[in-house]
Amino acid sequence: MAVRAQQKERTRRALIDAALGQISAERGFSNLSLREVAREAGVAPTSFYRHFPDLEALGLALVDEAGTELRRRMREARQRFGTEGGVVRASVDTFIQFLIGNANLFYLLSRERAVGSPAFRRAIRREIDHFIDELACDLERECRDRGILMSDISIVAESMVTIVFNEGLEFIDNKEENVQDVTQKMVQQLRMIALGAEAMARREQISPGPE
Repeated sequence: MAVRAQQKERTRRALIDAALGQISAERGFSNLSLREVAREAGVAPTSFYRHFPDLEALGLALVDEAGTELRRRMREARQRFGTEGGVVRASVDTFIQFLIGNANLFYLLSRERAVGSPAFRRAIRREIDHFIDELACDLERECRDRGILMSDISIVAESMVTIVFNEGLEFIDNKEENVQDVTQKMVQQLRMIALGAEAMARREQISPGPE
């Protein structure tokens, strides 16, 4: 039974890798066919259904894998932010490195977020919400540890995640962009958001309540 389970997992992995390998800047997940993915994985099309009910289910597994892996890496990086220049810099550095090694996964997330099926869009929205929630927690902890006030941390985190995803897509689309230049630009954008939130918090302290 253990050998059978291992073989099943290897085939499932081969199907996921086959689909991922065919995604690019020019070709989205919706352009793939089940037969094509099965052939690339080296399995019969009928064997596909032993692992996924349809091609969309395979795509959703890819979304889950992409989000889980990126969040794991960024969570580990932000745990070290105290000695590596802050949560913003650690997040950007980790994100850029992920893009360099996993452009296809990011193409999947960014493209299907806009044009994918409702199930795709919901799955990607959940992953983005996870990013926002985790970043908000880390920002809150950093503010507390450094004695910094910041207004509307959840909105700050959402704005940061939006910028990072948009700039990330620009980065992988433009192969000539310098990694250091892109990193510095993203860090500056995120710090400007943070500084604006700090300024709002100070103003609210001085003049609480609606204007």
